[in-house]
Amino acid sequence: MFEQAPRHPVLVTASVILASLLYSIDWTIAAVALPHMQGTFSASQDQIGWVITSYIVASAISMPTAGFLSARFGRKRLFIFALIGFTTASVFCGSAQSLAVEVAARIVQGMSGAFLIPLSQAIILDTYPPHEHGKAMALWGTGSVFGSFLGPCLGGYLTEYFRWQYIFYINVPIGMLALIGLTIFVPETQRDRTHRLDWFGFVSLALGIGALQLMLDRGGTLDWFESGEIILEGCLSVLGFYLFLVHSLTTRKPFLDLSIITDRRFALGLGFVFIYGLVTVPPLILMPPFLAEIRGYSIDAVGLLQAPRGLGMLSAMIIGGRITGRIDPRKIIAFGLVCMAIPAVEMSTWTVDVPVWPLIWTNFMQGIGGGIILVPIQVIAFPGITPERRTEAAGVYNLVRSIGASIGVSAALAMLVRSTGQSRAHLTEFVSPYNEILRYAAPRAEWKLGTLPGIAHMDKVIDQQALMIAYIGDFQLLAVAALSALPLLLLVGSTPRHVEIPMEATEAA
Repeated sequence: MFEQAPRHPVLVTASVILASLLYSIDWTIAAVALPHMQGTFSASQDQIGWVITSYIVASAISMPTAGFLSARFGRKRLFIFALIGFTTASVFCGSAQSLAVEVAARIVQGMSGAFLIPLSQAIILDTYPPHEHGKAMALWGTGSVFGSFLGPCLGGYLTEYFRWQYIFYINVPIGMLALIGLTIFVPETQRDRTHRLDWFGFVSLALGIGALQLMLDRGGTLDWFESGEIILEGCLSVLGFYLFLVHSLTTRKPFLDLSIITDRRFALGLGFVFIYGLVTVPPLILMPPFLAEIRGYSIDAVGLLQAPRGLGMLSAMIIGGRITGRIDPRKIIAFGLVCMAIPAVEMSTWTVDVPVWPLIWTNFMQGIGGGIILVPIQVIAFPGITPERRTEAAGVYNLVRSIGASIGVSAALAMLVRSTGQSRAHLTEFVSPYNEILRYAAPRAEWKLGTLPGIAHMDKVIDQQALMIAYIGDFQLLAVAALSALPLLLLVGSTPRHVEIPMEATEAA
């Protein structure tokens, strides 16, 4: 609790919502600019995905430490340092001249930004009396989720009419404004210098997750376990997870209390939220390059075409919050999974000439599916968790969701690159002057293989078709992944009509 009550609750609310909006925008704003960033850094399509996965993983690892750091150093002080770190890292993200520097800056940005959501939520709850918590959290949640569809539009506009670097520079004035508000209006909390963190558990978990993510990101480039680096990273990942597991089960106060996984419903909730991350985040990364490279849209148009996903998610979260408790959460989750699978099936039938309307409704429907199942998953996962264990449960819950998202992105991009190469090799086998189709097309100058323009045109068409085939494969796998969670619903028992969802469980929404 604060040492003294806030004197200006409205200004406190505006400051923390601005900070949380900053974090949520950066989840999606960078995805739109990936094609331009890829050209700047001369990176392959799977390599440029590190800009997103590094941010996700760093946030996932850092978020469970928010409780310890705020108790030890004070909530306001931690919030200010996190906001300064996020804003400073944004400057380095925009000024980076190499992919390595960009990824390093994104890691710092993710580690700093991980504190903005839980701390802003805690400040909002302490600012208002209990009977106003519902209204305050609704306002905070709307501000946070607003970034999911503001990010693509803003990112597309800045990239198209300025440079992609401005998607990070825009954080500076917003961050400074939020920093001024925090410094002036938010009071400090009491500090507990006796609070301790399980550093061994934290470091071993960070080693396991970091090595795993590095192995997934680099595996496609280095031919997986044919490379000594990948073998080393795999061994480090296994070692890190082993040390974390043994230490967590034997120490008195572990970094994350893994005994909560023995709760069957919570374990099923982790399975659902893992698949949720696996299915919902990869389309954010796949669609901007698809729209720019396959369909040829400008970056500002790409941003606008991505906005329906955020709009659908915001609408579905509002509806999901209202119907949860009235409808069996298993039915809501099944509906959401189908809403994510149907667009993926439709996307697997696309060609290089897909019109605008399918691009809009598939994005919107995926947003509906992703938004409507968030609350029901929490309803399934948290009823059996006692109040004193909710913080650990929320840490594990958010960590598993982020791991699913990072694995999904890495796997989708690795398969995209591999499938593109295989499809190109297969298609070139049919390029011959003796091919009947090419004979009929030969009178058109751009198809004449005996000329340099004809060869260049054919090479471009092959590249485009090979990439389209690879996208179709990824879309099919997303559909399968979404439907694979449906059998888990058979293992979930009935849920009480009215279940209290802990505030800690909503930090990653």
